[in-house]
Amino acid sequence: MINDLPKNIVEDIAVAVALEKESAESKIWYVYLINLKNQPIENILITSKGYGEKDGEQVKTSTLRHMMPIIEGNSTALIEPIDEQTFGLNNEYWVSYYIGRDIYDKKFIFVPESIVEGNFIKLPVLNKVGVMIK
Repeated sequence: MINDLPKNIVEDIAVAVALEKESAESKIWYVYLINLKNQPIENILITSKGYGEKDGEQVKTSTLRHMMPIIEGNSTALIEPIDEQTFGLNNEYWVSYYIGRDIYDKKFIFVPESIVEGNFIKLPVLNKVGVMIK
């Protein structure tokens, strides 16, 4: 039965962690969904959570859910702010959306310590620096 489902492959969709503001005391980070397609995506549902090991103990953050009605082609949407203290965990974003009547979904996972300056790029569409998973 599962073999009868269409294999809708997610392409040209990215999740990015962007450095918004930096001061001597702190850095402010936001997570964005980037639609690199030329067409809109609709009825977007995103779940986010963090999990992993910190100081020898298993840690889990709350699971958050976000809903967006539409993201136009070649544009972005803010998902949530993210705290630097979670960068040592797996930060998972499960994105589901529709194009027409077809549903697509994909997990994007920022592994521990992947959100570091050595991995920064200039993020497309956003024109900010950060880390992106496509």
